[in-house]
Amino acid sequence: MNSRRIYTISKRVAAVAAGWLYAAAIVFLSLTPRPPQIEVEHGDKLGHLLAYGLLMFWFCFLYRYRYTRLAYGIGWIALGVALEFAQAATGYRSYELADMAANSLGVLLGWGISFTLRK
Repeated sequence: MNSRRIYTISKRVAAVAAGWLYAAAIVFLSLTPRPPQIEVEHGDKLGHLLAYGLLMFWFCFLYRYRYTRLAYGIGWIALGVALEFAQAATGYRSYELADMAANSLGVLLGWGISFTLRK
C-alpha cells in the first residue's frame, strides 16, 4: 500500500471514530445528573435538535449509500427514544415526548441538509 492510501484510510478511520465519540458524548450527556443548560427559552429542545442533527449530518457524509444512511437515521432516532426511557429510569432525569420529537426532528434535519449540501 502506498503512503497516500494509508493517509486516506487513516483520515476516514479518524472521522468514523470522531462520530462514534460524539454519539458516546450524547449518551453521557443524556444520562448525567447535571447536563449543561442552554439559557434560552426551550434551550434544551434546541440542544436536542442540534445534537442529533449534527450527528446525522456527520454520518451522512461518512456514508454515501442511501440504505446505510437510512439505517443510521433509524438507529439515531431509536437511540433518542431509548435514552428518554433510560432517563425516566434514573430517578434524577425526566422522560419527555418533546425531547424524543426534537431528537427525531434533528435526525431528519441533519439528513435533509446533507442532501442539499452534497449536490
